[in-house]
Amino acid sequence: MARTTAESTTGDQATGNSRRWWVLVVIGLAQLMVVLDATIVNIALPSAQRELGFTDANRQWVVTAYALAFGSLLLLGGRIADLVGRKRVFLIGLIGFSVASAIGGASPNFAVLVSARALQGCFGALLAPAALSLLTTTFSDGKERAKAFGIYGAIAGTGGAVGLLLGGVLTEYLNWRWCLYVNLILAVIAFTGGIRLLRAGKPANPPRLDIPGTVIVSLGLFCLVYGFSNAESHPWSTVATWGFLLAGVILIAVFAWWQGRTPHPLLPPRVVLNRFRAASFLAMFISGAGMFGVFLFLTYYLQQSLGYSPVMTGMAFLPMIGMLIITSVTAQNSLVPRIGPRPIVPVGMLLGAGAMTWMTALDLHSSYAANVLPPLLVLGAGIGLIFAPAMSTATARVEPRDAGVASACVNTSQQVGGSIGTSLLNTLATSAATAYLVGRHHTPAVLAQAQLHSYSTAYWWSAGFFLFGMVLCGLLYPSGRPAAAPEQADAEAAPVHM
Repeated sequence: MARTTAESTTGDQATGNSRRWWVLVVIGLAQLMVVLDATIVNIALPSAQRELGFTDANRQWVVTAYALAFGSLLLLGGRIADLVGRKRVFLIGLIGFSVASAIGGASPNFAVLVSARALQGCFGALLAPAALSLLTTTFSDGKERAKAFGIYGAIAGTGGAVGLLLGGVLTEYLNWRWCLYVNLILAVIAFTGGIRLLRAGKPANPPRLDIPGTVIVSLGLFCLVYGFSNAESHPWSTVATWGFLLAGVILIAVFAWWQGRTPHPLLPPRVVLNRFRAASFLAMFISGAGMFGVFLFLTYYLQQSLGYSPVMTGMAFLPMIGMLIITSVTAQNSLVPRIGPRPIVPVGMLLGAGAMTWMTALDLHSSYAANVLPPLLVLGAGIGLIFAPAMSTATARVEPRDAGVASACVNTSQQVGGSIGTSLLNTLATSAATAYLVGRHHTPAVLAQAQLHSYSTAYWWSAGFFLFGMVLCGLLYPSGRPAAAPEQADAEAAPVHM
């Protein structure tokens, strides 16, 4: 009888382990859908512009509308997940995101396309923090948590590059509209799995919603992202640029002041005052700024300077994805449990800076194997050493009632960092190209060199971002690894059944 009971217990544990890994598949699909949508439309833009007839000045809004809605509403989305239940918000986010994608794919004109992209961002702001908080609450065992976050960090890091590859394939062989329709396929799979596998994650005593804080931080993040995005088409000296940036900084400062005084803060100070979490949020912000910038400029370089097709451009990023996955899983499984994130994340930042510096040497005669591939591999290794440890550390030892908002902070840091980095680098690159052309005849050769000069300027600034991140993370991260929460400590003490 005892043997039968033991066998039953072992079977239940095996079933539970199997279910958790299928949950990771569902969550990973949702995260991939959200992250790749930040880049998948980039390659489709020229085709969409020709068909719908919008201007060069307006095309940036197809990308910016998504980033504005997503970045400014993420904290609210994370708190809603804590309030009404993570599974419910996750499924609502999936449905809304897929409906918005369908509207965007069927867009008859520019206005509908931009509105659909903004709607995608709104539902993405529900989906992304709910997904990460579900991962945080599903994997409490130390070894399983390390593996899960290694895989999740790899997905978060490679999503942008996957978006470029998938966007190229769909645009070249089907139609630009499939860059949006593809979300329907991913959403149906994730929704079906979510209904069957996910468990409700609503705390017993959910916190109340901080309405003033929600309004203040959403407006503040909107102003920051909009201000940097506006700098692409307006000088820094115009009110439309510096006015929004100043307003964003003031509103974020007011939000921080308010969170220390309201009884029900949207972002409780206890979440961000932990040094491990604060350093992880900054690591995601800085690496997001540097990484998404290189996706943009290296994509232009491969297509416009070296003459690559959209598909070949996407395939050029595949080795970087492979390296990122390897280092991400290795760092989270083997390195962080032993030595903590302090030595690992700064080394990742240093590798990122080295890769960006290496890319400044690219010219019109560079070859992929000798000149493009090596720095891409180094960049993939660096990002892998940053993302998985930072994501895992940022959500470690979070109280269940704060899991959603802590997860939202991770996504907010990456998304806002990517939006600001891309906009700022694009502005600096454009200014560098304009300055290069002053006093020169605009021959094809000179124009090509101006482009290379603009890319090199962006790479140098990206290298500076990563170096700043290396110093900051080296100073902020405490030595060792975060102490396990009581429930995690108990799980780590128990035997692991795989």
